[in-house]
Amino acid sequence: MLHPLLRTTRTHPARLLAHPAHRFSSKRHISPDPTQSIYISESTNPYFNLTLEDWLFKYKSPKEPLLLLYRDSPCVVIGRNQNPWKEVNIPALNEAEIPFIRRRSGGGTVYHDLGNTNFSIHLPRSGFDRHATAQVILRAVRSLDLDANVNDRNDICVGPYKMSAIIQLGIQDCERARVSPRHDAHLERAFDAGRGAACLKGDSMITKGVASVRSPVRNLCDFQPNITHEAFVDAVVQAFREEYGISAPVREVEGDESLSVPYIQHGMAELPSWDWAFGQTPEFTYTVEQSFPWGDVTAKIRSKHGIILSCEFSAGNQPAQEQLETLAVTLKDKRYAFVDDASLSINLTGPMGEVWHWLKAEMSR
Repeated sequence: MLHPLLRTTRTHPARLLAHPAHRFSSKRHISPDPTQSIYISESTNPYFNLTLEDWLFKYKSPKEPLLLLYRDSPCVVIGRNQNPWKEVNIPALNEAEIPFIRRRSGGGTVYHDLGNTNFSIHLPRSGFDRHATAQVILRAVRSLDLDANVNDRNDICVGPYKMSAIIQLGIQDCERARVSPRHDAHLERAFDAGRGAACLKGDSMITKGVASVRSPVRNLCDFQPNITHEAFVDAVVQAFREEYGISAPVREVEGDESLSVPYIQHGMAELPSWDWAFGQTPEFTYTVEQSFPWGDVTAKIRSKHGIILSCEFSAGNQPAQEQLETLAVTLKDKRYAFVDDASLSINLTGPMGEVWHWLKAEMSR
């Protein structure tokens, strides 16, 4: 059943632009303790925005609703308990110079760019209702003259296509989510779904981490060409105000003004580090096979927290098998996909060298 306001609140986009939320905003040096209820980040640095989101989640009073909206420059964001080698096409990211970032909350892997608006709604435990939170975003999308609905996963959809995915946090029963509207075509491009798909991957790697669920995704602009980032932001702010009775001004945040906050400084430094990006990877097993002129080889690598726990080789060629057992012992305790030839300190000639160069390429895929 829809919230009663959904039946009566239908604000045209022109009205939203005529009375933008930004006109009621304030800019000043950010407080060490967040006190506002609505934040809009003016930064497109994903390391800053993800850290800001976590800072607000950790330090904002859990008794009050909170809304954060932001956009990121191109990046791939994976869930805290996900495996980047399973979820991300790392060679494609490296070629495009696009980073992947492990967020501190759960959920699946998503591609962000400037055609994608991210929103985060934090609610008190007593008022937490995942479906009701989705209704806030549904109201915002419908106010932009889109015939949207909420599916059984509480995703915002237009027809069969997902516009927004809700990601639930477990610590304080809050919600984080994302939606992909188009920007003004004269200023910025739309969310690049094709590029995003090229940055993601799925394979047969066995992992204890959380795997992403792929869904057909479309942009809001595919159904309403005149939608802009600003109109969508104003619609979400208005829907949030109506749902939770918020009248306080919007707090716009610049990236540089927040660097004095120690938590944000530390968080921005931690996110790109190996210890966080790769070292938080849950245990997984990767099995691959390859044929060589001298025989077939199967390699089984087990890794946890980015460290190789064991490596097993099976080769039909006995002399090659003996060499590969030496390689297996040498790889133990090395960083998965970060092993250079010099660190092995073994003679990489013959079958062992061939297998190693093949396996190194496989781990880096």
